Amino acid sequence: MFSQIVRNSRSVMRPLSRPASIHRRTVMTLENHKYTAHATARGQGRNGEVESDDDSGLKLRLAMPRSLGGKGDGQNPEQLFAMGYAACFLSALQLVAGQKGQAESAKNAIIHSQVHIGKPKDKAGFALEVELKIEGIEDQALLDAAHEACPYSRALKHGAAVKVSKA
Repeated sequence: MFSQIVRNSRSVMRPLSRPASIHRRTVMTLENHKYTAHATARGQGRNGEVESDDDSGLKLRLAMPRSLGGKGDGQNPEQLFAMGYAACFLSALQLVAGQKGQAESAKNAIIHSQVHIGKPKDKAGFALEVELKIEGIEDQALLDAAHEACPYSRALKHGAAVKVSKA
């Protein structure tokens, strides 16, 4: 189940056993905010810059990857998403392992993430697909539990509330 969800997010969005017209998706909403990250992008989007709107000083120059026709001389959103997902999943894995009395087994785990961007089947534009490979853990039930607990996994599986408005 884990590999199916992570490797083929479309199966989560539209299960094969249920027609698309019947599938209803409930978007997760937050009861409260424990932490809020703030960021601002400016310039030419993928060829601009992005910075954290706090006192951390995190600021990156963005560049279109070579494989998408760019120079590849900066970071891109997919790299940032892959890094965030890997770190979040590792935290979820270690949390769940600790709750199950297996903290030692997840202590040295390594998460390898890949975020693919490409044209979706039968739709216009671009879409993402994610692969996670976990090194150092053999217990599939623990990986499944971490996938259920990880906020990034949950956002992809269940949806996240997104509000777009004028500033």
